[in-house]
Amino acid sequence: MNHTHKTRLLGIVFGSFLLGSSGVILAQDSTEQKPAPAADNTKINQRDQDKTEPTADQQKDNRSDREITRQIRESIMQDKSLSTYAHNVKIISQNGMVTLKGPVRTEEEKKTIEAKAAQVAGESKVTSQLDIKPKS
Repeated sequence: MNHTHKTRLLGIVFGSFLLGSSGVILAQDSTEQKPAPAADNTKINQRDQDKTEPTADQQKDNRSDREITRQIRESIMQDKSLSTYAHNVKIISQNGMVTLKGPVRTEEEKKTIEAKAAQVAGESKVTSQLDIKPKS
């Protein structure tokens, strides 16, 4: 078998593989998937519409508030015992005051995050609005 013949044979085999693969991809794309149910977070969204409630976009851009938020986030992320929910809580620092928002899985996670925030910002400077959302 010469080099040209081997090259053509490889081309045919590879081309057949690509055609076969695209059929599988098309078959997967043509299956109908049901949309995920919408999350009902209406009450939380209403709470965050209140102008007196801090939201993440109100995070102060001064160095000390950014540093407080960074230290709390780092402490939370280093704790691998916490759930993904806990790792994603909102941390809002405004003039040294910290607000924690979002769902966590357990009361223990809530207390752990509150303690981490208090360790960085100070016990009297943390407001917790964490909600417990156990797995269903």
